[in-house]
Amino acid sequence: MSEESVPAPSGLRYTRYHSSQESVYLSAIRQLISKDLSEPYSIYVYRYFLYQWGDLCFMTLDEHDNLLGVVVSKVETHRGGPLRGYIAMLAVKAEHRGKGIATKLVRMAIDAMIEQNADEIALETEVSNTAAMKLYERLGFLRSKRLHRYYLNGNTAFRFVLYIQGGAATVRTGYDEQYGNGEP
Repeated sequence: MSEESVPAPSGLRYTRYHSSQESVYLSAIRQLISKDLSEPYSIYVYRYFLYQWGDLCFMTLDEHDNLLGVVVSKVETHRGGPLRGYIAMLAVKAEHRGKGIATKLVRMAIDAMIEQNADEIALETEVSNTAAMKLYERLGFLRSKRLHRYYLNGNTAFRFVLYIQGGAATVRTGYDEQYGNGEP
């Protein structure tokens, strides 16, 4: 993605996180994520992702630069095999859900991970989070595993995987047709 900020309808702006913004947005990111996700992440977890893969973090801001949504992800080799993208955290303020913000953020993260040659993208979400599961399934992710008592709160999760590169498990998501994949 060559643009640093993408204008959107209704005064919303989608932008890539940059380390120079830490003093402005790190606290807001932590607050938004901790309100909705099951895991109590320390400041070090956020810094781990944002320092190494800040270019894979995208934010939705309103016209006053208030944080409305965020996705935090990374790309690295998985167990000596494929280059795996990973969506670690996704959160949207409750009053702004159902407006396509999460979908746009995840698509931006997918695009960025594809640009970094990810072979696949994985994530986990609670089995009770039907809205998130529907979002990921709409984007072509497949449920790959049920993780019993995965979260610290004892809740069970599903692991989802989106296969990007060739192979028997690769799926067509409709994503390429809508946004182009560089092929005729």
